[in-house]
Amino acid sequence: MRDIQSLASLLAAELGQNEKYVENVITLLDEGNTVPFIARYRKELHGTMDDQLIRQISERLAYLRSLDKRRDEIRAAIEGQGKLTDELNAAIDAAETLAALEDVYRPFKQKRRTRATVAKEKGLEPLALALYAQDRRDGDPASMAADFVDPEKGVETVDDALAGASDIVAEIIADDADVRSRLRTLYRRQARLVSRAATEEDTVYRLYYDFSEPVNRAQSHRVLAINRGEREGVLKAGIETDETAAVQTVRRAVVKPGSFSMAFVAAAAEDACKRLIFPSMEREFRSALTDEANEQAIRNFSLNLKPLLMQPPVRNRVTLGFDPAYRTGCKLAVVDETGKVLETGVVYPTPPMNKKDEAAKIITRMVRTHGITAIAIGNGTASKESEIFIAELLKSLPGVAYMMVNEAGASVYSASKLGAAEFPDYDVSLRSAVSIARRLQDPLAELVKIDPKSIGVGQYQHDMPQARLDEALGGVVEDCVNAVGADLNTASAPLLAHIAGLTNTTAKNIVAYREANGAFTARRQLLKVPKIGPKAFEQCAGFLRVPESENILDRTGVHPESYEAAGRLLELCGYTLADVAAGRVTALRDRVRELTEARCAAYAGVGEPTVRDIVTELMKPGRDIRDDLPPTMLRTDVLSMDDLKPGMVMRGTVRNVVDFGVFVDIGVHQDGLVHISQVSDRYIRHPSEVVKVGDVVDTVVLDVDAGKGRISLSMKQAAKGNMT
Repeated sequence: MRDIQSLASLLAAELGQNEKYVENVITLLDEGNTVPFIARYRKELHGTMDDQLIRQISERLAYLRSLDKRRDEIRAAIEGQGKLTDELNAAIDAAETLAALEDVYRPFKQKRRTRATVAKEKGLEPLALALYAQDRRDGDPASMAADFVDPEKGVETVDDALAGASDIVAEIIADDADVRSRLRTLYRRQARLVSRAATEEDTVYRLYYDFSEPVNRAQSHRVLAINRGEREGVLKAGIETDETAAVQTVRRAVVKPGSFSMAFVAAAAEDACKRLIFPSMEREFRSALTDEANEQAIRNFSLNLKPLLMQPPVRNRVTLGFDPAYRTGCKLAVVDETGKVLETGVVYPTPPMNKKDEAAKIITRMVRTHGITAIAIGNGTASKESEIFIAELLKSLPGVAYMMVNEAGASVYSASKLGAAEFPDYDVSLRSAVSIARRLQDPLAELVKIDPKSIGVGQYQHDMPQARLDEALGGVVEDCVNAVGADLNTASAPLLAHIAGLTNTTAKNIVAYREANGAFTARRQLLKVPKIGPKAFEQCAGFLRVPESENILDRTGVHPESYEAAGRLLELCGYTLADVAAGRVTALRDRVRELTEARCAAYAGVGEPTVRDIVTELMKPGRDIRDDLPPTMLRTDVLSMDDLKPGMVMRGTVRNVVDFGVFVDIGVHQDGLVHISQVSDRYIRHPSEVVKVGDVVDTVVLDVDAGKGRISLSMKQAAKGNMT
């Protein structure tokens, strides 16, 4: 097992980071510190790495330690067989991946009963080894095999002996790590992923009915589509390569030209390829392609999830949540600026009831009674008719605007134990309306109540390895929640559970404590909450705000461990905490620059990165980083696809970013697609290099197919000002 220093050296080289910083991160992780805490409050130790890089180090560290553990297991297993040599020891140490390590171990694994094991039971292994050694330059295999004919053992003839020996040699070749390494290189260079139709029906997989793509250029979304089509029985897929070249590669690795058994070994090599190695390589490469595609899909999901969670809140607006439906009616929920439910109801403006006048009267009354200024419409069933109805109604309600809200997962929340506990007197559909309204007001606080997989900004998420997907998305949620922070006196238990150092249990304990004892008035009170000890307090305190505290620092992201440093910094710059509370420190950053960060850091007893963070927090106590993002687009009117014409310039909100393009809501109910080729003038490998979920972008309409519900858009033409 490698020590921390050697692991840090390897990771630093892989990631292009300072070795000492990487070593410090490993030590901090091993000490039980959370990623958000390390990223935010230990910057001096890691050179201001961001949370994503620290997570990357954590994940890679776990892989390397797993590799080392497996290395030790394999070494012990081979040694237990009495077959561990210096050469094998070196090969085990040199293996840099689990696949390479398993190749070394393959000849020593306990195997199920094979043709080779049957031949060994017949006493043919010495013959096989002698023939495979290819040491003799005269004689022939048949004369050697004659000595192994033994009818009692089931070896009736010379041909039987040679056939058994060939099976043994074929297995030796198939298990040879060098042979497999050479073939992997060949496969990576020339193998192709192929798929064929397994049905004559026209399906969504028709693109893959006669498909072929080099494995070294296989796109992740195509790999996942082929896999799903194969599972559904629509496609037959596999890995194809030049078998002649592959057999020649193996022969060159094992055949000694001019030896008496050269032809025998060459034939065994061909048998090893076709019967053992090719099927194994196909499984391995299909698995590797799937793993890579899964990781890419998980990365894309994570990239899309973060900006969705970090959408700016729509503050200080009484909001109407509108959950569209047909037969059962559209559910309404009015929530005040804090998310408290004021009123609920049901209207029937959509088919088959079409009670638009009645619905208009009810909603108009709600608007005037409660001072509603924003309407959040779910984008599910009946949303098109609902949007048209609301847009028409708003013509008579000046000052009110609406937004289509992604309702993915709202039904999951509504039917969950959490939803039932939060609103025990409401039915499932009314809970959905509340959730839709709150998603507009504070997306992060509401979306953390839902399994990230249900939010709907990924591809093939149900095909992913669920544990790995949960881990990755959970990390994104944790990073977002801690980047924003939480109000200790208003945050829900689901939100608090994502704060660094807290668990579901301690989050519930916090809520229970404030319900029993009233609002928190200081961060230090957290230590009175059951199961929150010094370590948990250290991890979570900086991310929790207490607006009711008399200490202004409790309302900021300054960690309690730095309160003294903040006071000394203010003293050096000629300010007090009272000045911070009164907003009289607008020149603090200039003063620090004047004195130099190095001098301020030395006086305060902290590092320069911490000085910069303290200054940022003191200048805007209680700030929400989401307020610096572009505001959410609210609408008052609606277009139909019939209104769209090629060349029109449309502003919209990015709803999803996938491998092949970007889906944009331009206000016509049906999202338009910006193909990756239309995202940017420059070459990009993935649309996420240019745009993210929640971005407001200008597009040019390229084509409209109302029959198929397709809208083609271009961002690069909009950037050029091309209206043609």
